[in-house]
Amino acid sequence: MIVAALPLVTSALSSLAPSLGATASSAASAAASAAASGGADFGSVMSQVSSDAVKKLKAAEATSISGVEGKASTQDVVQSVMSAQESLQTALAIRDKAVSAFQEITRMSI
Repeated sequence: MIVAALPLVTSALSSLAPSLGATASSAASAAASAAASGGADFGSVMSQVSSDAVKKLKAAEATSISGVEGKASTQDVVQSVMSAQESLQTALAIRDKAVSAFQEITRMSI
């Protein structure tokens, strides 16, 4: 049942890609590759996407600290923080879509 939902998730992530940038498109490609391989389930795809977002947030924090210490350029700090912001926006958009889908399912009549 969850594997059958992967095309829907892929299309939802693809529709988010123009507004959220590269992070959503990489999430969509991860979901598409998982659907094509048939081996990965929805949980593992979401786990991979969330771990990538956490890595980007940690990298942005480290770059920001390096920038404050004078070890990183302003451009590097801004690029890192913007990448982390895109990841966070993607995670929030995925959460919002999941909550919306859950609410729609609960409203269905049996």
